[in-house]
Amino acid sequence: MKRFIVVVLSVLAFAAVASAQPRALGLRAGYGGELSYQHGGSAGFLEADLGFLGSGHGFYVTGVYDFIFANAGIANFYVGPGVQLGFYNYSGDQGFNAGIAGQLGVEFEIPSVPLNISLDWRPVYYFNYGGFGWQGVALGIRYRF
Repeated sequence: MKRFIVVVLSVLAFAAVASAQPRALGLRAGYGGELSYQHGGSAGFLEADLGFLGSGHGFYVTGVYDFIFANAGIANFYVGPGVQLGFYNYSGDQGFNAGIAGQLGVEFEIPSVPLNISLDWRPVYYFNYGGFGWQGVALGIRYRF
């Protein structure tokens, strides 16, 4: 019985902490289109993106943990490491790629509206290709909840 009470209290405590963290869901557009989810913490946030390559040529999943290194009012400047996994299909050439990603950007949180707007750059080093993928700058718009 004691174990059951400890488990129930632990689950409730975890749920309370998770619900207190800010989250955001939206789109990130640049190299391709991405569905983007953020989960905030005290010193940064976890970002998970599902991206689609143009003309149905494949998709990729990216996970990055961004550390906020400067805060200027409504703007947060961040940088962080991550990973990227993807599947592609170009002219019959199919495959899987994996890489290490980095992200550098700025995010604006609008206080009166539950939106954040970000502008960032995410280079990726692909192990399969042995080179960098310079995905360029992307604009993100997310709804905070």
